[in-house]
Amino acid sequence: MNMLKIMSIFGTRPEAIKMAPVIKAIEAKVNMQSVVVVTGQHREMLQQVLQLFKITPDYDLDIMEKNQSLAKITSKVILGLDDILDQEKPDLILVHGDTTTTMAAGLSAFYHQVPIGHVEAGLRTWNKYSPYPEEMNRMITDDLADLYFAPTKLSQNNLLQEGHHAEQIFVTGNTVIDALQYTVHADYHHGVLDDIPADHKIILLTMHRRENQGQPMRNVFTAIKAVALENAAIDVVYPVHLSPNVQQVAHEVFDGIANIHLIEPLEVTDFHNLAARSYFIMTDSGGVQEEAPSLNKPVLVLRDTTERPEGVDAGTLELVGTETAKVKQAMVSLLTDNAKYQRVANAKNPYGDGHTSERIINICQEYFEKQ
Repeated sequence: MNMLKIMSIFGTRPEAIKMAPVIKAIEAKVNMQSVVVVTGQHREMLQQVLQLFKITPDYDLDIMEKNQSLAKITSKVILGLDDILDQEKPDLILVHGDTTTTMAAGLSAFYHQVPIGHVEAGLRTWNKYSPYPEEMNRMITDDLADLYFAPTKLSQNNLLQEGHHAEQIFVTGNTVIDALQYTVHADYHHGVLDDIPADHKIILLTMHRRENQGQPMRNVFTAIKAVALENAAIDVVYPVHLSPNVQQVAHEVFDGIANIHLIEPLEVTDFHNLAARSYFIMTDSGGVQEEAPSLNKPVLVLRDTTERPEGVDAGTLELVGTETAKVKQAMVSLLTDNAKYQRVANAKNPYGDGHTSERIINICQEYFEKQ
C-alpha cells in the first residue's frame, strides 16, 4: 500500500482538542503522512492546544478578524484552501464536528474531488437554528462526506435516517475522551484554587453561544448570582469567553460577588483539570457535555436543545434551558439532594473508551485498501 496523505483541517479550540489525538494516531502510522491545516477561526485559544499536543501546522490560513461575519469566515476558508489542495493533493481530508471551518473545508474538498472523513458525524437537534450555525454546518458536511465517524449509535441512526449509506458509517466513540488522557493530572494546580477554601464546592461555568447572548445569558447569570449569594460554601469559576457581548454581561451581573470568580479563558489542560475538581458543571458548550461524564461530573446544559441526547438519556446531563427559575432550581437540586447527585455523577459514560482515534485511522486505512 502506498503512503496515504491525510489532511486534517480545523480552526477552533474545540476542534483542535478533538482532532489532536487523531493527528497523533496518523503520525504513529508508518504508511501515513499527516498534513495539518489550521484556519485560525480562533487564534489565541487555538495556539494553546497546538502547543500542548506538540502539533505544528503545515499551513495557517490566519483568517481571524474581529467581529467578522459567518459569510466572511466561509469565503476566506474556501479561498484559502484552494491553492493548498491543488498543491498537496491529499488522499483524504478529515474535518471535525460543526464549525463554519468544518463546513467550508468540506465544501472546498468537494470542489477538488477529495474524499472527506467527518469526525463526530451525525449529531442532530433537527432545528436548523439551534444551535446556530452549528446544526446546518454539520448537516451540510454530512451531505458532502464519504466516511462518517459517528460517536454513538444514536448519531449513526440519525445518518441512516437521512439516507446515508450504512457501509460508510462507523460508530467509533468520541475523540475528546482520548484527549483527556493527555491533559488530566493528579498534581495539577491553578491560581484560582488558592482563593477557594478546600471544603467548598466548585461549580465550573462556561457560556458563550451566539443564540444565548443577550437576555438568555442574563437570565442564567441572574440565577447563578442568586444561588451564590445564598450559599457561602460554593464557589463559581467562570472562564469568560473573549466575546465582548459575553464579557459585558458577565461583569455587569457578577462583579462584586466574592464567591464568583471571573477568570481568563483557560487552556485545555487547565479546563479539564478544573472540571475534574469541580462539583458540577454548567455549560452551553457541546464538547463539555461529552468530557464531563468521563470525569464523573453532572452537567446542567444551558440550552433548550442538545445534539447529544445520549447524555440526557444516560442521566449524566440535565437540559435546563435559560429561564432563571429553572436554572436556579436545577442548581439547588444538585447542591441539596445527595442521592440525585450520586446517581448523576456515576451514570455510565455513553461517549467512548479512549481508543476512538485509533479506530478512525484504522478505518481510513481499510477504506483505501479496498479501493
